[in-house]
Amino acid sequence: MDDTVTVTVPGRVNVIGEHTDYNGGMVLPAALSVSLQLSLTPRGDNAVILRSTAYDETVTRSLDEAARGDWSDAALGAMREAIAMDMLAGGAEVSVNSAIPAGAGLSSSAALIVAVLKAARAASGIGFSDTEIALAARRVENEYLGVPCGIMDQMAVAAASIGTAMALDTKTLKYRLLHLPKDHELTVLHSGITRQLSEGRYAVRAGECDTAKAYFESDDLCLLGPDAIRDSELAEPARSRALHCATEHARVLAAADALEAGDMQSLGALMNDSHASMRDLFDISLPAIDALVADAAALGAVGARLTGGGFGGCIVALVKSTAREAWLKQLLAKHPKARFIDAAGG
Repeated sequence: MDDTVTVTVPGRVNVIGEHTDYNGGMVLPAALSVSLQLSLTPRGDNAVILRSTAYDETVTRSLDEAARGDWSDAALGAMREAIAMDMLAGGAEVSVNSAIPAGAGLSSSAALIVAVLKAARAASGIGFSDTEIALAARRVENEYLGVPCGIMDQMAVAAASIGTAMALDTKTLKYRLLHLPKDHELTVLHSGITRQLSEGRYAVRAGECDTAKAYFESDDLCLLGPDAIRDSELAEPARSRALHCATEHARVLAAADALEAGDMQSLGALMNDSHASMRDLFDISLPAIDALVADAAALGAVGARLTGGGFGGCIVALVKSTAREAWLKQLLAKHPKARFIDAAGG
């Protein structure tokens, strides 16, 4: 009998709401058509044999190994979590075919972890919900990979659907799915600059948020009043980090309303303001990405911003569907290192 289970999970682009998901705030991610397909065959020993179309070599790991800093860590950590949840009893052979670029801010790591957990769920027949799968995936990132991320990526790739954006309250995990517009597209371009969340700068920003949390005696920076943050004696850079979180949360609320109302001009303006905040207050952009965002807007995008954890990866631009092809050609001519990844719309 063939015990192999195959699952597919999407990548995601965050329309707006960066670094709010571990600070008590709202996020607005959307599922992409680029996806990851994974096949899992349980084994009777402790070996995890990993193959990926993105790498030439087959990787063999043991379930008792610590993370070592390569792509296989995410799958191994997910296997360990699946065993802790009684979905698997031992190792497995895992084959991955992913169209989600790594280091792009499109949740390639979260997609791999969620895919392993969903495959283990299917193999076991245990009825864990998608939200429970997402929470387990975050444990893998936080505890095994050492990435102090929030819940957005995991929830988006576990539960979002093509053609919708997920207005997610990361504090309560309640969400509503909003239809994307039919006359505009969320166009995703890789900047050409790759980054890893585990390389340290993401953790530094999380630590600066922790400093602000301790000062205000609250884990929910996003729910603080911006004026209270501005008027506080909290030292920089923690004050700027907290101010970004509070104002970004407000932008997500407004963006969800704009999307629901079909008000693309307001949505685009909020995306532009979000990028400025990530650049000036949270300090996670780079000059090359700022230039790509600025040119995207100058060439006709309604709004544009860096998306993902920062320090590289992708931008997302809101563009009229009828104008996207000509807009993209002009933008890539000015930024030859950038490349088109996907476009999400109604």
